[in-house]
Amino acid sequence: MQEVLEEYLRQDMMPHMWCAGCGNGIVLHSLIRALHDLALEKEKVVVVAGIGCAGRAAGYLNLDTLHSTHGRALAFATGVKLANPDLTVVVLMGDGDATAIGGNHLIHAARRDIDLTAIVFNNSIYGMTGGQQSPLTPQKSIATTAPGGTTQRPFDLPQLARGAGAGFVGRSTTFHHQLMTRLIGDGITHPGFALVEAITYCPTAFGRQNKMGSPVEGLRWQRDHFVEINKFLSLPEEDKKGKEPMGQFHPAKGPAWPH
Repeated sequence: MQEVLEEYLRQDMMPHMWCAGCGNGIVLHSLIRALHDLALEKEKVVVVAGIGCAGRAAGYLNLDTLHSTHGRALAFATGVKLANPDLTVVVLMGDGDATAIGGNHLIHAARRDIDLTAIVFNNSIYGMTGGQQSPLTPQKSIATTAPGGTTQRPFDLPQLARGAGAGFVGRSTTFHHQLMTRLIGDGITHPGFALVEAITYCPTAFGRQNKMGSPVEGLRWQRDHFVEINKFLSLPEEDKKGKEPMGQFHPAKGPAWPH
């Protein structure tokens, strides 16, 4: 795998700027492995990114990449796809980037069922800009803009995307990286809008404020908190408390746009 990473990463951009223990590198690794397993021509892959910690991922990829403005990654990606429908277009966004300022673009990209694969790095916080709460920050969690704990309910991102019309919806964590690789690969091959929520741990902006512990403890929390969707649905209601489902939530459907 070392040779694959060297092929897909811009060596002159190393070392990366992510904090020690950040899960973003695992998400990026899953994307690289998925692209490699699909044996796609690199010249026909475009990665569009938003801003923040997740947005830096595109800059590390040795592919045609586009670092766009805050909340507008899906709008830029739509233009790329419409200009050349033969391209495979992957969009990388953080949780705030995708669901706050970019929320309108997200629901309409899903509604139109545009042939894009959106990967949302969900670390539950605005990591780069000071630890503010995002629309995906869990209720009661501490943030710089919610020092007493956020009172607002977070979006259920898979259900939001599914309700808006996305044909493929999945969720995995950085602990369950093999599942994440599979979901990203399946999302890329799906002929329509695909969204993969990548649960990743921010040990700096989120973990410290919420006393979540070390990066290893964050991974253990993911291991114990997330359950495969079919198993989750079969659990008694009392056993679902404190658990969240992961896996493929919504089967492929069509047709996709552009046709």
